[in-house]
Amino acid sequence: MTIAPHSQTTTTTEAFDDAATAVEKLPPGHVTLSVEPGHQGHIPPSHDPNRPDLSFPFETTDTQRGGFTDEYRITSKTGYITADLALRPVPSHYHTLPAVLADPEKAIRLKQVKLVTWYENDPEDPRNWSKAYKWYITFVCALSVVSIAFATAIIAGDFGGVMKEFEVSEVVVALSVSLMIVGFGIGPLILAPLSELHGRRPFWVAPFLVYILFNIPCALAKNIGTLLVSRFLCGLFGSGPFALAGGAIADVWDNNERGFAVALFAAAPYGGPVLGPIVGGFIGETIGWRWIFWVNMIFAGVVACMCATIPETYAPAILLKRAKRLRAETGDPNITTEQELFRKTLKEIVIETAVRPFQMIATEPILTLMSMYASLIYGLLYAFFFSFPIVFSEGYGYNDGITGLMFCSVLIGVGIALFVTPRLEKDYLRRAAAKGGRADPEDRLIGMMIGCWFIPIGMFIFGWTSPPTVQPGGGNWVGPCSAGVPFGFGMVVLYFSANAYLIDAFPGYVASALAAKIVIRSGLGAATPLFITAMFHNLGNGWAASVWGFISLALIPIPFCFYKYGKWIRSKSRRAA
Repeated sequence: MTIAPHSQTTTTTEAFDDAATAVEKLPPGHVTLSVEPGHQGHIPPSHDPNRPDLSFPFETTDTQRGGFTDEYRITSKTGYITADLALRPVPSHYHTLPAVLADPEKAIRLKQVKLVTWYENDPEDPRNWSKAYKWYITFVCALSVVSIAFATAIIAGDFGGVMKEFEVSEVVVALSVSLMIVGFGIGPLILAPLSELHGRRPFWVAPFLVYILFNIPCALAKNIGTLLVSRFLCGLFGSGPFALAGGAIADVWDNNERGFAVALFAAAPYGGPVLGPIVGGFIGETIGWRWIFWVNMIFAGVVACMCATIPETYAPAILLKRAKRLRAETGDPNITTEQELFRKTLKEIVIETAVRPFQMIATEPILTLMSMYASLIYGLLYAFFFSFPIVFSEGYGYNDGITGLMFCSVLIGVGIALFVTPRLEKDYLRRAAAKGGRADPEDRLIGMMIGCWFIPIGMFIFGWTSPPTVQPGGGNWVGPCSAGVPFGFGMVVLYFSANAYLIDAFPGYVASALAAKIVIRSGLGAATPLFITAMFHNLGNGWAASVWGFISLALIPIPFCFYKYGKWIRSKSRRAA
């Protein structure tokens, strides 16, 4: 009998039936690799099994049939664990036994199926690589996110040049930012499941190269349509780091040791756009807006070369390759991985990536409100790119280069947040230890409860220290410029905690929860540039900024309410922990 789980054309039912019964039809001369009876492997100290495993292939594994497993994180002396002992229910409020375990006949057959694991001190396990190498990978991952986020806002450094050459309004030019953000929202929905099926490495390089090429028509555009379409395609193909970087960092750092690494990644999507106007302002001021795209292309090319050095880090992909090799060497068809054994069909993958995130937005209040809160902050960041020129270029008469420098205050706030977020992680681990090793997801909200106050503070400072309330002159520019410090700090701390809360609140549906957050974030981020200039011109600097300040104040109760009532709300959800 041909072993079905290793053929891409078989259904998941056929896959399991053939794999589970293959022990009865072993080929002549095969070599059987031993599995210790009852051996479940060893969980390394770096891994907390009570916390979500971000290396699990959520979008391509049929967890309703096979459940969850720690196969990709545990180690064993034999390099295998028996499937009957490895599989468990999906973590949610309503524990449902996986279909394969609920069927007694199939559950018995699982005893013969060997799921490949890491060996103890396995040199191929990314978690065992040297710390220096893991920090290099972390740095490249964060830099890749910075470079793509940087590209969204670099054009903001010289909107005037584009408006003048193509004779269009500022709203039309703002679409060059909005459409790239829309591309960011769509790209990960495609790249995330593809990377689960084929590993992360191919998608670090190929889409990035296409993104680099689409910078050429941006720089050579003869009309505004060419520029806008090319910017959208830049966002679509450049979204790879957003889909891959967080997972790659989770691959090399286990969930008990990735504090500062995750903090660095959390700051990257926000630090990157802040750098854009600083660089773009001086480029546009000196050599013209077209050179903004040439410089961005050069920067992206350097980063792409660094991304090409990242090896395959995705545990399911590495172990699947090992399983195929061992089957060929031993002739034992029982050697496999859970993803291979219970792979979803194409239809199921499409539903998982394109439908479930929207279902969860409509039915999960925790996901909806937390995503909207984090997305509002993302939108406010892009609002700064359009309001700073109004205050400093129109109000103070500064050129684009000097106006861009004002964003350094936001970078200072982001830098301060990088020192605080690892301490929040340590506080979470302390709370977990105090509760017997199992913290509540709501313990993640401490950072939000701290950071939420700084957003409205920054907005009120920005609005009421700007002209005409405070007239230009002397050092008065310090007032609106300094608003970036509390905003940058609150932005990163709030996003870091909100992201961690969503992961812990939906451990069985992490991929869908994060995809839903990306959709909402991209939507608000893309919409904000289209109306923010008119808002500041019509309401004035003080009241326009105050509107956002009052909205931020109105959202402050969200983390406090979830901290108190989150557990009860989760108890009403079928998907939440």
